[in-house]
Amino acid sequence: MEDRAIVELYWQRDESAVTATAEKYGPYCRAIAGNLLGNREDAEECVNDTWHQAWQRIPPQRPENLRAWLGKVARGIAINLWNRNHAEKRGGGMDLLLSELEDCIPGGAEPERALEDAELGAAISRWLRGLPREERTLFVRRYWYGEALQDLAKSRGVPAAKLAQKMLRLRRKLRSALEKEGIFL
Repeated sequence: MEDRAIVELYWQRDESAVTATAEKYGPYCRAIAGNLLGNREDAEECVNDTWHQAWQRIPPQRPENLRAWLGKVARGIAINLWNRNHAEKRGGGMDLLLSELEDCIPGGAEPERALEDAELGAAISRWLRGLPREERTLFVRRYWYGEALQDLAKSRGVPAAKLAQKMLRLRRKLRSALEKEGIFL
């Protein structure tokens, strides 16, 4: 079913919208949540919460790109669950991703940092747009979608160690670009 038709079902408050969404985007959202959480049951919980959020937020929202919108919702829910689990000392698949990025992106979750976080996000977006498509795709697949390094290496047909070095160079480039913009750890 076309995305416009699915969104229209939500606007009509037709419960078949959820079924159509799950059929079309279930594996996609499950992969995002699973990559970040490293736990199938938690990922399934996130996917179900994603469908619930879609039902609650459409309307009034009318996503232009349903796939991207659902991915963002699923990712946000997964991150929130990871944070809750992490606070409970259970951890998850995001530990490795965060540890890889901690040397190039400042941390902190205080509310007063909202403006700084927005500036950081804009700087990262500018940096990503300046990368060659292959590197940009690799970075986003690893750090936005949380894909395992081994899976990325396999899909590229390169050894994982070689790809790990490439990712290290990309993180160093990011850190350098952020420092040039006055953003330091």
